[in-house]
Amino acid sequence: MERAARACHNAAVPRPYLPIAMVETAEGDLELRRRGERDFMIRVGGRVLMTSRLTRSEEALARIGCAPLATRAAPRVLVGGLGLGMTLRAALDALPSDALVTVCELSEAVVTWCRGPAAPASGAALEDPRVEVVVGDVAAHIRAVAADRSRPRYDAILLDLYVGPGPVPHGQADPLYDRASAVRARDALGLGGVYAVWGEAPFPPFERRLHAAGFEVQTHAIQAGGVRHVVFVGTRPGGT
Repeated sequence: MERAARACHNAAVPRPYLPIAMVETAEGDLELRRRGERDFMIRVGGRVLMTSRLTRSEEALARIGCAPLATRAAPRVLVGGLGLGMTLRAALDALPSDALVTVCELSEAVVTWCRGPAAPASGAALEDPRVEVVVGDVAAHIRAVAADRSRPRYDAILLDLYVGPGPVPHGQADPLYDRASAVRARDALGLGGVYAVWGEAPFPPFERRLHAAGFEVQTHAIQAGGVRHVVFVGTRPGGT
């Protein structure tokens, strides 16, 4: 009886994620961890950024943001933040075969992981011929597109960053989610374009900034395990 009880207890304890790759960053060690063959985690400075098991809100972000593009010819989509590639995978699954998806990821290491050991998490999404990768700051990329009228506009911008819209310390800038960033996102989109942003929780000031930038705004509450996240959606008026 004691042996059986011990076996049941051991079976109930999940196996740990084991580190398989790591690089140093200004925020601490950025680590890729794995449990089994297809279960992955990314941490930075000891903080869990994402796992391949809890993906409902990321998938909802892509599904909601890409839904209006299903019948558009050759839609162009920008995904800000690669992570384990779950948002990218969901976007590819929702988009037509002639879409072009640009992924902007700050860390070269994360891109390498998603092309290598972590590729099973996303079904090797980076190998899809519709995908191009830009290593850099997505805010800077949006700024460059918005400022250069000769560049094609996006049909959708999906931001899936590990810090969503929320309060910032007094006196600090908010280059990702302030009113100016909302205006730049609008200007980087074509008419009828969609700006979809993942958030940890509701944040009405961000909704007001989207309204002020001229977006038609909706929010979607997404139940992800025991946590409710938010997808903020701004649509640039004028599409057909």
